[in-house]
Parts: sequence; structure tokens; C-alpha cells
Amino acid sequence: MDKELIIRSESSAVDFALLKDGKLIELNKDEDDNNFNVGDIMIAKIRKAVPGLNAAFVNVGYTKDGFLHYHDLGPQVSSLLKFIKRVSTGKLKDYSLKNFTFEKDIDKNGSITDVLKSNQSLLVQIVKEPISTKGPRISSELSLPGRYIVLVPFSNRISVSQKIESKEEKDRLKRLVKSIKPKGFGVIVRTVAEGKKVAELDKDLQNLMGRWTAMCKKLYKPHYPSKVLGELHRASSLLRDVFNDTFTSITVDDETLYTQIKDYVSEIAPSKESIVKLHQSNVPIFEKFGIERQIKTSFGRTVSMSKGAYLVIEHTEAMHVIDVNSGNRSNKSKNQEDTALEVNLISATEIARQLRLRDMGGIIVVDFIDMGRAENRKTLYDHLKKEMSDDRAKHKILPPSKFGLIQITRQRVRPEMNIKTREENPNGDGEIEAPIILIQKIKADLDRLIKKNHKKITLSTHPFISAFLTKGFPSPRSQWFFDHKRWVKIIPRDAYTYLEYHFHDKDGKVIR
Repeated sequence: MDKELIIRSESSAVDFALLKDGKLIELNKDEDDNNFNVGDIMIAKIRKAVPGLNAAFVNVGYTKDGFLHYHDLGPQVSSLLKFIKRVSTGKLKDYSLKNFTFEKDIDKNGSITDVLKSNQSLLVQIVKEPISTKGPRISSELSLPGRYIVLVPFSNRISVSQKIESKEEKDRLKRLVKSIKPKGFGVIVRTVAEGKKVAELDKDLQNLMGRWTAMCKKLYKPHYPSKVLGELHRASSLLRDVFNDTFTSITVDDETLYTQIKDYVSEIAPSKESIVKLHQSNVPIFEKFGIERQIKTSFGRTVSMSKGAYLVIEHTEAMHVIDVNSGNRSNKSKNQEDTALEVNLISATEIARQLRLRDMGGIIVVDFIDMGRAENRKTLYDHLKKEMSDDRAKHKILPPSKFGLIQITRQRVRPEMNIKTREENPNGDGEIEAPIILIQKIKADLDRLIKKNHKKITLSTHPFISAFLTKGFPSPRSQWFFDHKRWVKIIPRDAYTYLEYHFHDKDGKVIR
């Protein structure tokens, strides 16, 4: 299994595409104007506590206040409030917590008004970015994630990832962490720490303690609200969470970002530094790796799959609904049950991919093709669980109902990735998936450029249009040659919309 990370840098955003055996499974976008990333820590003010919701609304600088539920306060919120008050006034300058006196844990069934008051200062962490009309979801139970461990201030608990199955390894990691853990901090050991030595864990811990100290320095007479600890840039945070030995390539098209990522990889996995490469081709990076084409075929309402089957994905206010259709596959076999199982297994694999790719969250209901045998329904259920086992988002899958429905809940922390695949119909009203371009307009522009004596003209268009212009005899391009005695090179560009085209001169510059 090969895993490749392809990173495209633009002026206002960075796109990350994760490929598994050449197939797109995750797509992320890091925008410059996004001030509320999951994991960011803010110093904020309580706007008001609402007993009816047992929650508080917090001013974090967004148009809508952040929502802080009582259960997201953390048991040691009283110690946190005391710490913030003393640090912000300059009375406490030792941020290590080793000499800090902790307050009593709050009652887990208590009321928000017993703990928080209006206009109180509080450190909060973004756990969900603003989605739709809702403000960010926040927590005051802080955590600082590293490569191998997660540091939890105001705690003494040590826990190990449940994905590490060996009891001996769990016990070993707990002993190692206990020997290096600073007083006043809890530690969560991540899955990638399996088999690591104490020196690597300690290096990660010291790095996180450095980040904690740097954050605390910003709490002295702070501006409200303001970010005091930002997540790493998305490239590093993505690598921190998903990078492992199965990665075979990381390709970047920006030199500055390439240097940052190479340095980061050399720090966390020196043996893998050589897989970081700089893309220097004239062909856009997403086009070179076939990502643009996969995006356009993966984000529509209808998603085609192998053997003629397809999915229809609908998004309602309450949930996502996915319908599985066998398409022309139903004509290929005489046994209806076997056909249904085959199509359902193909669909389960694609659905697991679509959930990650679109970052779909909340409730997802999948209408699989009905199957009569209980063992086939179990086979489908087990296959879907296996396909979703790599999904980093927390999720739960219920067994198939009597109606053939499978219900999934999946954690939603960011707005869903939504890419428009329909365009205006140039020959009528509304929108269609693949409008036919007006070839006469391209020819008129070409005539104008040739009159201006441009030589060695190159035309970049959508692949469908390129095929139309070059196939057959005489093709439109051949006809241009007969008319003007000039050969126009045509380059298909997956990233272009159906109606988009550009002429380039011999130096590759766009001709206006």
C-alpha cells in the first residue's frame, strides 16, 4: 500500500491531497483567513452563562459566540481560572505547575452558573470550527498534541491509545511516561509511540512544554479575545496525525513550504526525509497526479463506481442520505443475492472514502441494496467497519436494519468539503454537469491573435474540449491549420471548467 501526500500552494490557500494507491481519499484546505482552526487556544471572555442549556456563550472574536457546555469545562476548571488570574496580573511567573496549588474538582453534575460568571477570563480551545450558522464549539479542557504524546495541563492522568493492543507495550509506555511526566500535567500516549524509546518521548514532551511556556507568557495583560497558541500550519499538523512508515512520497509545489516540510519530516522521521520532493514541472501539481480529475468525478451528487454501480448522495438539514444503486450490474448475474452483496461491498468501500474525502459529519443513513441472508448482511457490516478503520474522525456504525439501512454517526469538527461540479448552461437556463463550449468563440479569439502576429500559440482547455478540437478528420484544429497555416498546440487541463480556456505564447505566458 502506497500513501502519497500532494500539497498545492496558492496565494490565499494551501490544498492537501492524500492518495492511497493513487486514489484520492482525503482533501484538506488551509486558508489564510481562517482564524479558528481546530486545536487553537484562545484567551476569551465569558459573555453569559445560560442555566437552561447548562452552558456559556464565550466571546472568541467570531461573529457568533463560542458555545461552551458544562461537560466541556473539564474537572479542573477552577484551577485553570485561578492560574489565568494569577498569570494575567503578573503574580505567577512559574508556568511549570510543580508548585501550583490545585483547586478541588468541580461536581460533574453541577450547574454552569456555579463555576463561571459573566466577563470572566478563560482559556478555551477550538474543538469544532464555525459550521453553517453556528459559532465555534469550544472546551476549557486544554490539550497540546505532539507527535507521540498529548500533553494535558491540570491533570495527573496517564493513558495509552486503545489502538495499541499489546498489554506489555501499554505497560512499558506507561512506565516510561511516568518517569518523565512533569507534575501537574497529564499525558495521553498516541498510537505512533508504539515501540519508541524514552529519549524520543522525552524530546516530544520537552517540545510541548516549550509551547506551553510560550503560550503562558502571552497571558500577561492580554488583549481579549486573542489567539495565544495556534495549531501548527496544516501541513505539519496533518503529517503529525497521519504520517507513518507507509508513506512513499510527499510532493510540494512551493519552495518555502517544501523546506518547512522537509525540516519537519527530518525531525520526526529522519529515515523518510528523502521522500519529500519539490514539484518543478510546468504541469500543475494536482493535474500531474490526476487529482483534479478525481475531484470532478468524486464531488457530484452522483458518484460512479466500478461495474456500473453508483451512489446518490443527498445532504438535508438533519442528515446525509446515501442511496446505493446497482446500475447496469443487475443484468450481469442471474443470482440477485450475489449481485446485491457484490454491489454493496463495492459501495461500502466507496462510502468510507467519500466520508473522509468530503469530511461528512453528523448522521449518515445509507440505503444499501436489500439482502435476504443474515450472513451477507454481517459480511457487509464487517467490511464497512474495516474500510472505516483508518478514518481519524470518531465514528460509530450500527448493524443493518430490517430495511437494509445502515446508520453512521461521524464526528464533525470542520465545515464539510463541498466542491461545485455543475456550471451554467451556455445554451439555456439552469446548470448542467457538462455544457458544450462555443467553439466559435475560441476560433474568433484565435483569428484575432494570429492577426496580431503571435507565433507558436498554445491553447489550454478542459480535456473534453481538447478531445473535441483534436479528434476526427478534419478536426477543428486541422481546419485552423488549413485556414491560417499555423499549428496550434492543445493541452488538456483537468483543473479547468468546461467553459474555461487560455491561449499561451512561446514562453508560456497567457495572451490577453
